[in-house]
Amino acid sequence: MTIAAIRSVVTFVVVSLYVLVVGPPGILLAILTGINKHLYVGGHIGVRLGLALSGIRYRVIDPERLPRGRAAVYCANHQSNIDPPVLFTALHPEVHVLYKAEINAVPILGRVFRLGGFIPVDRKNRDAALRSIDLGADSLRAGHSFLIFPEGTRSRTAELLPFKKGGFIMAIKAGAPIVPVAVSGGRDAMRKGSSVIHPALVTVRVGKPIETAGLTLEQRDEVIAQTRATIQALLDT
Repeated sequence: MTIAAIRSVVTFVVVSLYVLVVGPPGILLAILTGINKHLYVGGHIGVRLGLALSGIRYRVIDPERLPRGRAAVYCANHQSNIDPPVLFTALHPEVHVLYKAEINAVPILGRVFRLGGFIPVDRKNRDAALRSIDLGADSLRAGHSFLIFPEGTRSRTAELLPFKKGGFIMAIKAGAPIVPVAVSGGRDAMRKGSSVIHPALVTVRVGKPIETAGLTLEQRDEVIAQTRATIQALLDT
């Protein structure tokens, strides 16, 4: 067994134990008080613990482009399973996430996601998916930022996959800016289909926000094209 494989096993075990120990009290406190900020604190601690144990470091290029004091939709490419935890801790202290509804079946984690304001999307049920988009738009209007991966899955190559429209519709409905984000280095850390995490430096490049205020849903394809082109340009940098 390689050193990377050993570190990966240690990471999975330690993080799983962390979730088992910290998760239930956090869930109970959130239910009793209606407050979820402590879930984000616990989440960041768990993520940073996992990244440190597995040897993942990250850097953010042009962090001044990240909107402060207003809700936004952070739109990122998706190379590996390393991307979500890195972006969760790198972009915003309380970023919400649109996530696959299947994660709801994961004990503790699915409940924490829902209590934290994350929104599940059932891609197999169009009506349910549309309701999730409307919930996301309401949450954006309430001041909560979101992270989306419009490719919908991890790309096995350096090529960007086609972008799905849901997150962009959500942003336009709420009049929230879209922040293009390009992640590189994630594939070096963890290939699709592999459970081994290799130490790596992940680079997060932030693009200029794309305003959607005043746009209509008929303009969503233009916004998608602009966002995709910006992410591709950031990746080519």
